[in-house]
Formats: sequence, structure tokens, C-alpha cells
Amino acid sequence: MRIGDAAAAAGTTPRALRFYEQRGLLPPPSRTRTGQRTYGPADVARVRIIRETLSLGLTVEDIAALSDRLHLLDGDTLPQHILPAHVRIPEAAETFGRRLEVIDRQIARLIQLRQLLSVCHAQLTDVPAGDVGGVGTQPTSR
Repeated sequence: MRIGDAAAAAGTTPRALRFYEQRGLLPPPSRTRTGQRTYGPADVARVRIIRETLSLGLTVEDIAALSDRLHLLDGDTLPQHILPAHVRIPEAAETFGRRLEVIDRQIARLIQLRQLLSVCHAQLTDVPAGDVGGVGTQPTSR
């Protein structure tokens, strides 16, 4: 299939496919005699895996470092709970560990920001700090 069809099948754009190829996430596709890229089902499945790992918070660089092992994942989605033994590789564990550290730092920063905003909001509206828009609370309408 041509690039537009492959992109649509993977839920992305032709530009993204070219970007993934350029960054080493997707191997160079075969080409027609006129130079147009052609993709197969395995390429579409790989793009879906790339998109899913990006949605987990991994960076393009993270995935590029592991790109030679993306073929180990069967199908076009990541396992939901337990990775198959053949996918458990030290490089992936290190990469995921680094991403978890980044996310934990972001969460801590967001919690501090939320606390500060809550105090400021309380001072401006006479609503007790923490009572508006918190986790598990309904936003108040005014």
C-alpha cells in the first residue's frame, strides 16, 4: 500500500511515516518504479507500536534506541499487563525506568503547582484551599 493508505491504516499521517523513517524508527520502505514508498501490514503494525509507545511518554530518541527490537512485539499493540519474556531486555528496562523518573518529577511539580494555585484561588474567591477542582471533586459552577 502507498504512504497515504498506510498512514490511514496506522492512524497517523504520511508526514509522520516519513519522520519515523528519517529518525530510524521505521526501516526504509520499498519503492515503486516511480519512487513512491510502499508499505506492508508489518510496517503498519510497527507504526501502531511506535505511536503507542510515544503515547506512554517515551520519546522518539527512546524508541530509536530500542527500534531494532520492536519486531519482537507481536501484533500492533503493546501487551496490556505482562511483557512476553522475549521482550524483556535490559535496555528497555533502563529506558522505561528513566521515563518513570521523568513522569514522577512532573507529577511532583504539578502537585506543587496545584497547591499554589489552590491557595491563590482561595485567597481570591473565599473558597477554602483545595475545595475547587481537586482529584475526585466536581468543579464548581459560578
